[in-house]
Amino acid sequence: MAMYAMLRRASSSVLPQLARRATASSSSRTFQNVLSVLQREATISVVPSLRFANAFATKTGADDKLVQVLQSEVECALEDDHAQHEVDIPDDFPFEIEDNPGERTIQLKGQFRDETIRVQVDIPNVAPEENEDNENDEKNESESSIPLVVSVFKGNGVSLEFGVTAFPDEISIDSLSIKQSEESEDQLAYEGPEFIDLDENLQKAFHKYLEIRGIKPSTTNFLQEYMFAKDNKEYVMWLKNLKNFIEK
Repeated sequence: MAMYAMLRRASSSVLPQLARRATASSSSRTFQNVLSVLQREATISVVPSLRFANAFATKTGADDKLVQVLQSEVECALEDDHAQHEVDIPDDFPFEIEDNPGERTIQLKGQFRDETIRVQVDIPNVAPEENEDNENDEKNESESSIPLVVSVFKGNGVSLEFGVTAFPDEISIDSLSIKQSEESEDQLAYEGPEFIDLDENLQKAFHKYLEIRGIKPSTTNFLQEYMFAKDNKEYVMWLKNLKNFIEK
C-alpha cells in the first residue's frame, strides 16, 4: 500500500513536467511554422515587385531613347529648305486653295463659265533627284510627279472626272469617266476605254479641254513646289506629334 502511494506521488510530479515540455515543444513548432509561412509570403510578394520595377525602368529607358531619336529627326528635317520654305501663290493662279494641316491632300476650286472645277492634289510620288552623271541631260527616270483628280461639274450635278499625273512641264491624262450625282457606289458603271486607247486627236482635244480650265504646266509646276513644301511640313508635324505622345 505504501509502495502504491509512492508510485502515485512520483507519477503525479512527473506528468505535469512532461505535459509542460510537450506543450512547449508544440508551441515552438507552431511558431516556426508561422515564421516559415510569413517568409514565403514575403518572398512571393517581393519578387513580382522587383520584376515590375525592372520592367518599368527598362520601358522608361527605351522611351527616353525614342524621344531623343525623334527630336534628332525633327532637327534634321527642319534643316531642309522645303520645311521652312513658304511658297507664294502666283497672282494669276486660277484656283482657290484649301489646305488643312494634318491632311496629305489639298483641294482646289475654280470656275469656268457655268462650270465648277474641283481638283484634289496629292503629295509627290517621288522626290526630285539630279542625275549628275548624265552628260546628255536626258530626262531623269526618277523625276517627280503629283497625282490629281480633276472634276468638272455642270449645274445638273453630273461631272466629268479626270485622273491626271503631272510631271514638270508635262501633263498626262490617265483616266476619264462621267460621274452621276446619284450614282451608287455599288453600281458598276461603264467608264469607257483606257484613255491611252482613244484616238490620238481625241486625246489632244481633252488635253486642250483641261488646259483652258486651268490644268496646264504653269499650274502644275507651281503645285509641285507647293506640295513638296507641304510634304516636309507635314512630316515635321508628324514627328512632333509622335514625340509629344511618347513623352506624355
